Amino acid sequence: MTVGDNLTSVDSAAAESQRILERLRAHRTLGAAPVEELAWLAARGRLRRFDAGEVLIAKGQDTGENGIWAIFSGHLTVYVDRGAGPKRVIDWRGGDVSGVLPFSRVTTAIGKGVALEAGEMLEVDRSHFPAMTRECPAVTTILVHVMLDRARQFTTSDLHDEKMISLGKLAAGLAHELNNPASAVARDATQLERTLGDLTTATRELGTAQLSDAQLRLLNGFRASCRDSAAKGLQSPIDRADSEDAIEDWLRARGADSLHAGALAESGVTIAALDELSAMLDASALETAVRWIAADCATQTLLADMKTSASRIYDLVGAVKRYTYMDRSTAAEPIDVAQGVRDTVAVMRSKAREKDCELRLDVAADLPQVRAVGGELNQIWSNLIDNALDAAPRGGHVVVSARAAVNAVVVSVMDDGPGIPADLVDQIFDPFFTTKPVGQGTGLGLDIARRLARRHGGDIEVESRARERRTEFRVALPISHPTRD
Repeated sequence: MTVGDNLTSVDSAAAESQRILERLRAHRTLGAAPVEELAWLAARGRLRRFDAGEVLIAKGQDTGENGIWAIFSGHLTVYVDRGAGPKRVIDWRGGDVSGVLPFSRVTTAIGKGVALEAGEMLEVDRSHFPAMTRECPAVTTILVHVMLDRARQFTTSDLHDEKMISLGKLAAGLAHELNNPASAVARDATQLERTLGDLTTATRELGTAQLSDAQLRLLNGFRASCRDSAAKGLQSPIDRADSEDAIEDWLRARGADSLHAGALAESGVTIAALDELSAMLDASALETAVRWIAADCATQTLLADMKTSASRIYDLVGAVKRYTYMDRSTAAEPIDVAQGVRDTVAVMRSKAREKDCELRLDVAADLPQVRAVGGELNQIWSNLIDNALDAAPRGGHVVVSARAAVNAVVVSVMDDGPGIPADLVDQIFDPFFTTKPVGQGTGLGLDIARRLARRHGGDIEVESRARERRTEFRVALPISHPTRD
């Protein structure tokens, strides 16, 4: 190569650097920096072109392979898969800055970066970062702000995804939980239609029997007894079966239809009371009276069961509405922690039943309020309880408690699972760290729970004793109006 060729090469490099500098000065994010700092970047960066469909970042890739990307044109996007399929979480176009930024602690890419449109960018290798922070303070400041905005965007996306996963689990559990009382209401309504027909017929026949006032009072006494029994449900299954057998024998002995034995036993009627009824009525009137009492008692029992099932549905819907804080502001306000914990336990009971786990609640009376966003606190409780139920063995125990401490409310979630290995305790709050099988955990639950606790001025600590089969997570939150010394 001749001297002339060298001069031409130098001139070409200088011209290219000048063109890059002009593009940096027009760059939406970096253009406000002093021109000498932009010239520093232009001299040390390289122009990189990318094609549509090109993978620029691979999931799990060591971020040390990348540097700063000042994007001039094109369209890049990042997809993150947290167990429910790839989701688009962030986009970069001309005028944005991407890649690895100064002071970033991320060492492994959490998603895949793909070019949706071809374009160009200036790449500055991370080996220049130490010198850049000294020589280019304005550029460094801009990049730090970009990094904070990006972290906030990823955090918001993580929280949203975790909420959707939690709501998906909640919806599945509630579908099962609501199905039982809803099916009971439908079943009882069908049975009630038939029973009302029997009651109408028996009432009409009883009206033609011309009963005396004393006989009518006795029948009304049976009705009152049945109403009380239906409301209180005093009989055990064994007592009810014994009563039904005795009443069935009594009815057969008097030539009455023994099919009414079940309804009469449900009413709590005694053999002595039936003997009194038999003594006051002839055989024909007795048969009619027995059918009327059985139909009336069955009607009241079905209504009581329907009321119980409907109340269960109403309570569950109320718990879900409070749990999600529907129609409530997302601003911090005084929150009743005890109610939030109770509602969270209510909506998580279906999972406990699936594992045959005891989910016990122990909340102190008169807990002070904390100032928080209620829905976010419930996200903490549901994440911790969900993890505890996953950890607990079949037939195990999970205890959720809440107590007042000095200027704080402490909520504890304890399980009797195998515990957390000592070498993993320091990692469990790391984003995307999970000990669950692939597809069964995002590794974000504890990270988000801790972030939400800290956002409200609190924190989470964990204590795990594997030998004692005892793991406890404790969340401490400052109360709204702490006592002053």
